[in-house]
Parts: sequence; structure tokens; C-alpha cells
Amino acid sequence: MKVLVTGNAGFIGFHTARRLLERGDDVVGFDSVNDYYDPRLKEARLAILQKTADQAGSAYTFIRANLADQDALAACFAGHRFDRVIHLAAQAGVRYSIENPRAYVESNIVGFTNVLEACRNAQVAHLTYASTSSVYGANTAMPFREDQPADHPLQFYAATKRANELMAHSYSHLFGLPTTALRFFTVYGPWGRPDMALFLFARAMLAGEPIKLFNGGNHVRDFTYVDDIVEGVVRVSDQPAKPDPQWSGNDPKPATSLAPWRIYNIGNADPVSLLDYVAALEDALGVRAKRELLPMQPGDLAATFASSAALESATGYHPRTTVRDGIQRFAEWYLAYQNAQ
Repeated sequence: MKVLVTGNAGFIGFHTARRLLERGDDVVGFDSVNDYYDPRLKEARLAILQKTADQAGSAYTFIRANLADQDALAACFAGHRFDRVIHLAAQAGVRYSIENPRAYVESNIVGFTNVLEACRNAQVAHLTYASTSSVYGANTAMPFREDQPADHPLQFYAATKRANELMAHSYSHLFGLPTTALRFFTVYGPWGRPDMALFLFARAMLAGEPIKLFNGGNHVRDFTYVDDIVEGVVRVSDQPAKPDPQWSGNDPKPATSLAPWRIYNIGNADPVSLLDYVAALEDALGVRAKRELLPMQPGDLAATFASSAALESATGYHPRTTVRDGIQRFAEWYLAYQNAQ
């Protein structure tokens, strides 16, 4: 197949594009390569994608442009006919959305609107896109399930992602565009984002600096290794959303519809405390962490824990990587990457 992967210079987008190239799909990547974090890391990912394509004999094209540029995206679709679109580009970061909400409007609202319009006009067979566990917001009943309402986000980032789910439904209903949202739960692994906890902890620990543990380190997260996430993304993309014949407006289910529209959680279904996460990193790096215990940050969630039963039932998705194994792989990559700089 020919697949458009937006955000392919980013963490999950890079791993997804590489998996598709390795299995023989042709991939078009679309990314602005902005400076939200060090662009050198993004450029290194892009170089690996080209090398992967060459080794696999797959066709790979990279378009350096912003999704908010409607003309650039239209030109991309005019030059290629896509069997699938996997939309992973977004302005990421929970706390940054408190400081700079307009960046999220441009990327997550305007950019997503342009993607929907392009997919509609090109009659794409399936649009799979990234949502987030953060949409559950003020919900406290866990594990989080897709049949729970998600209407009380605690940060603007989550609000834009919830908006994406609703925007997609309107296109699925009006134009028959099959769309599937994946609510990611704390993805980690090699080639991750430098602003995420694991990267920050590793850098500080190796420098002998204290790590900052908000909420006294008592956070609980459904840490999910990136290879497991990618497996789920690809399985979902291969299976276009269909209408739910059991759906009723008298008792509307929040994650399905009479339109070809679905929402799935994608997590590890094995919650781990932040303190245990740090302990695993200590063992992997062979360094003891100095801890700075701090209060909860605004907009943060004390715990997130996914039920991925619906995704497993639909696609056979089942995460296979334990947190200790995943952190060991991250640590090995991190040390090699830092030594190569």
C-alpha cells in the first residue's frame, strides 16, 4: 500500500513509518520539523527512514511542510494516491499548552481540519489518527474505558485532541470517511522526545543532577513501549472503521457510531508507579537518582490506566514489552546516541 504518515520526523511517527517501510509499504512522510525540541534528533530519524527504505526496497518520499499550509497538503495529495493516512503530527506536550495554546490551535485544529478535508476529497479508505489518554481529564474511575464520557479535559492540549475526535465524527457521518482515533497512554522508548520524563531523568541522572518528581513521585501511568504502540497503529490502519449496527441514538455509545468512526484506547494495561519507573531506569543505567520531590503540576493527572480490551478484540493487539525490558532498551539506545553526538 501507499501510506501517508504525518509527523514522521516525530517519535511515534518515525517508528510507524519505519515499520511500514520494513513490511514493504510505500510511505510518504509529511513533517514541518519544527524546533519544539532539538531538530537534530528529528533529522537523525529522517536519515534512518531513508536508509530503511533503501534496504527494504520500498518507495519513500519526504515532504517538509506544515499541515496548517493547506496548499502544501493539497499538493501532496495531488501528487500521490494514498490507500491509508496515519495522522500522527501534532503540537505535543501537556504543560506547553498552558503557555502557548495558539500553537495547538494551528497544529491540532487547523492542521487536522486540513487533513480531514484532504482525505475527504481524495476518498481515502481509512484515516487513523492520534488522540490521547489526557482526554479522560477529570475522570477517576479506572481503568479508563472508551465507553466512559471524555468531556472534562484538564488542559488545552487534551481539549484539542477531544475536538479532533468530534471533528472526525462529523466527517465520517457527512462524507462516509472511515476514521479511527487511538488514545495513546504514556508512550516511551528509543528515539523518544527529549521533553518527556524518561529522557529528562536519564540526562539528569548521568549528569549527577536531581530528577524532579511531581506529586512526590506518586503518579501512576500505563507506560507503553513504542514498538507495542506501533503494532497497534498498523493493525488499526489495516482495518478501516465500520458503522456499528448496534448503535442507537437512544443510548449513544461514546466510542462507536452509525458512521464509520471508532475510538480505541491503546496502552499496556499494566499501571506502574513513577517511583518504580525510576527504579527500573536506575538499574538500566547503573546510576542512583537524586530525587527532588515536588507538588502536583497544574493540569496533570495523578493516574492513567487503560483498558485496551476493545482494541484487542477488534485487532488482536496485545502489548508484549514489560516496563523493565522497555527501559533497558531505551537506556542502551540513549547511551549510544549520546556517545555519537
